[in-house]
Amino acid sequence: MDVTDVSIPSGAMLIGDTWVAGDDAARRDHLNPATGKPLGSFALGSPTDIDDAVAAAQAAFPAWRDLAPVVRRDLLLELARLLAAHDVELGTLRTLELGAPLKRKRGRSMAAEYVTYYAGWVDKLEGSTVPLGPGALDYTRPEPYGVVAVIIPWNGPVVSAAMKVAPALAAGNCVVLKPSELGPLSALRFGELCLEAGIAPGVVNVVPGGPDAGDHLVRHPGIGKISFTGGGATATRIMAAAAIRLTPLTLELGGKSALMIFDDANIDKAVQIGVTTGLINLSGQGCVLPTRMLVHDSIYDDVEQRVLAIVHALRPGDPFDPATTFGPVINAAAASRILGVIDRARADDAGRIIAGGSRIGGDLADGFYIEPTVFSDVDNQSSLAQDEVFGPVLSLVRFRDEAQGVAIANDTKYGLGGFVFTRNIDRAHRVAANLEAGSIGINGFPPMPPGAPFGGVKQSGFGREGAAAGLWEFLQLKNVYVELDPA
Repeated sequence: MDVTDVSIPSGAMLIGDTWVAGDDAARRDHLNPATGKPLGSFALGSPTDIDDAVAAAQAAFPAWRDLAPVVRRDLLLELARLLAAHDVELGTLRTLELGAPLKRKRGRSMAAEYVTYYAGWVDKLEGSTVPLGPGALDYTRPEPYGVVAVIIPWNGPVVSAAMKVAPALAAGNCVVLKPSELGPLSALRFGELCLEAGIAPGVVNVVPGGPDAGDHLVRHPGIGKISFTGGGATATRIMAAAAIRLTPLTLELGGKSALMIFDDANIDKAVQIGVTTGLINLSGQGCVLPTRMLVHDSIYDDVEQRVLAIVHALRPGDPFDPATTFGPVINAAAASRILGVIDRARADDAGRIIAGGSRIGGDLADGFYIEPTVFSDVDNQSSLAQDEVFGPVLSLVRFRDEAQGVAIANDTKYGLGGFVFTRNIDRAHRVAANLEAGSIGINGFPPMPPGAPFGGVKQSGFGREGAAAGLWEFLQLKNVYVELDPA
């Protein structure tokens, strides 16, 4: 599929089965990160739009909740089929709005996999009985919350939507989906595909918006549960707003994940995965990416040279060019912020900069490209090592033994991911047990299959996505006691 074959959504909001244009004064121009040129003008939801979307979801909820499980299952399976059929189109939209290089050799649709997985749960939502002896019956009922607020980030909108919306719908909830104003295109198409799958109007509503819309959504009395993926500062504000009504939350937040390379590791594999996931993938704009590479002192110099060899071979450019291996960051503000982080790290002597550090000019000057940047011998107490950069900046840190390596890895407020590369199976499991993180990869980067739970500890959030745990985030358990009349 050529980019010219893709229809860019109109920028309207999906409320019920109506595409709402919104207020002209609240529209936002979206720039292609690779070119700096406008893709179009897109609607931002107002508090009134949020009210309308919640009302549409409330109206749709009773019928969706009471729909026969096999019917709800089949509707989700049809959505999964459409997501898989439109995978290239959705990937193209993602590249247009995010600048991430298009994956020419696409595999199975991750979004479709999540929807398929949760479709399989619809007819398996079972309660339990509590034995009380003759004369009484006690049983439990898993029930939906009603209307769920789903707030997703711009860096993976379709997958993020599927990870949250699929279990919410499988549990019998209706959804108001608020994508980021920085990445509304593919989320709007996701909503459109929900309608095409036969899911009733109002079950899934899509209202792109900024902080005002998000704040109104999480404070809305019609919202029974909030599921948010994003930054810690925003999560703090959401928690404060949700506390007014004690609205329950699931939060998937930032990270400063460490990738540990021991002296007996497959060094080629460890470095390739570390650089690819921590620096290249989404230009470092991902929460679970390993942006700290912890390296055993005995192999440190070798690893440093291998990192540089990969970085120097990268080719930034047009994200639709198959030869391009590195894309831009999301916008000019992000580029300025990331360059500020690099400049402060230099000024604070946080480490030796051995690659990158500047904005890319020349033919790419109009886009938001930053050189892949590597700091070596980074002080783990520095802001560079402690704070999430969310950009193409990789920190190399030395450690001398297992105990020190684990201590360095855990010495951060975050706890989303951790990665261990070693051929010593005892060490691998020991380190995995001692890392303070919700998701651990040993000798590889976890593919995040839908049957595996994903989420963080500490300031990386709470609650889980994926697996049965992700389904139960959208269910509440009711207990029913029945006292029987004697015969």
